[in-house]
Amino acid sequence: MWIGWIEFDILLGDVHSLKEKRSLVRPIIAEVKRRFSISVAEVGHLDLHRRSAIGVAVVAADGRHLVEVLDEVERFVAARPEIELLSAHRQYRTDDDE
Repeated sequence: MWIGWIEFDILLGDVHSLKEKRSLVRPIIAEVKRRFSISVAEVGHLDLHRRSAIGVAVVAADGRHLVEVLDEVERFVAARPEIELLSAHRQYRTDDDE
C-alpha cells in the first residue's frame, strides 16, 4: 500500500475578500475531487484572502500509479488560469516504512 500527498501553495488573482477567495477555491477543490476521486481540502492560509494551501491525498496499490495520479493533479491545478501555483510539495509513504 502506498500513501502520497501533495500540498499546493497558491496565489489568487484579483481577490479582495474571503468570500471571493472561496468562490475561486471551492470549484478547484470540487473539480479535483470529482475528476480524480481523491481526498482534497483547503489546508492553509485560511485567513488570507489572496493565498491558499490545498492538500491532496491518494492511497494506491503501487508507487507508479500514485506518482501518475499526483502528476495529473499537479498539471490540472497548475493549468488553472485564475491562480498562480507558487509551489507544490510531495511526500510518499509505503506500508514498508517504519
